[in-house]
Amino acid sequence: MPNLHRGEIEAEIGGARRRLVLTLGALAELEAAFGVGDLVALTERFATGRLKAIDLTRIIAAGLRGAGESVADADVARMSVAGGVTGYARIASELLAATFGETNAEDKSARPFADASPPTA
Repeated sequence: MPNLHRGEIEAEIGGARRRLVLTLGALAELEAAFGVGDLVALTERFATGRLKAIDLTRIIAAGLRGAGESVADADVARMSVAGGVTGYARIASELLAATFGETNAEDKSARPFADASPPTA
């Protein structure tokens, strides 16, 4: 069972139930991957809701690695998720919400993908 107080979630990815968590190391990895200077810029990047398929892959892969899995981004890109791209976006959204929290329903920056359409390729 995931510990939401530690930012953990569980999701069915690639036919297996997996735990994901964005540790500080995973967040540093995402800062580098997205070319941002700090966590505020990373959060702002996610809050736009405009993420590519590769962005979802990076977020999910970082979350899996943060939880201890030895998986590359390319491995995650080959894994299937129920609901296709919408399923991937849901997993990334839940992971980001668990990591950064939700302060209130009106604060969109604390709820990445809150009103987002499916990501572009």
